[in-house]
Amino acid sequence: MASPVVRSFDTGAATHVGKVRERNEDSYLVRPEIGLWAVADGMGGHAAGDLASRTIIDALKLIEPQATAADLLTACENHVALANQRLKEIGRARGITLGATLAALLASEGYYACVWSGDSRIYIVRAGTILQLSQDHTEVQELIAAGTITAEEAQNWPRSNIVTRAIGILEEPELEITSGPLLDGDSFVICSDGLTHHVADGEILARVSSRPAQKACDTLLSLALERGGIDNVTVVVIHYWPRKRAKYTKRISRFFG
Repeated sequence: MASPVVRSFDTGAATHVGKVRERNEDSYLVRPEIGLWAVADGMGGHAAGDLASRTIIDALKLIEPQATAADLLTACENHVALANQRLKEIGRARGITLGATLAALLASEGYYACVWSGDSRIYIVRAGTILQLSQDHTEVQELIAAGTITAEEAQNWPRSNIVTRAIGILEEPELEITSGPLLDGDSFVICSDGLTHHVADGEILARVSSRPAQKACDTLLSLALERGGIDNVTVVVIHYWPRKRAKYTKRISRFFG
């Protein structure tokens, strides 16, 4: 008989419309059983942002368990492409443009992969430090990379909310991908820009490092709302604790004989 799978991920998620917007155009997905988590943020200034983000997340919900990390990545890319096609079809039928950013984390076979388009972010918290794994696809980030403006100037740049990539805008989705090994104790944060507008990276680090996943999400959401909540706010936190979970499972097994 096959050995039972040890669940290695402590996952939390929270979303809120914020204090200014009337609709929550963020959507998220939590599927630790197949190693997939995602946040999609409907684009401001475009019609039906909530529909756009839901369409992407609904497509990712259809991914079946995959045998390998490579298969999971391929399935994710294929389903994002299907969502992109669906958004184009809806847009043509309604005479509107639908788009949403996407940030997805995949975990399989001891590795992670980040897949993103737009300015929703993915962070890793490892060994007491925080690193942004995704790179914002925004006009202001391109100006920083070109040396046209500094990071300090970017904080007050008037067009800082202009994204340069999103799902549903072009005929084929533009995705960026990065990957690396999963280490015991790693934590990941996936969030819409409604969080990072109000909460600095160091503040995210402090709250994720010291709390269970759901408590970390709730605390970060509350902080963003306390500071104005000018946009929809969504955050997903994932703790990777394979050794701790394995030991815990063994203790439970011994207790019940």
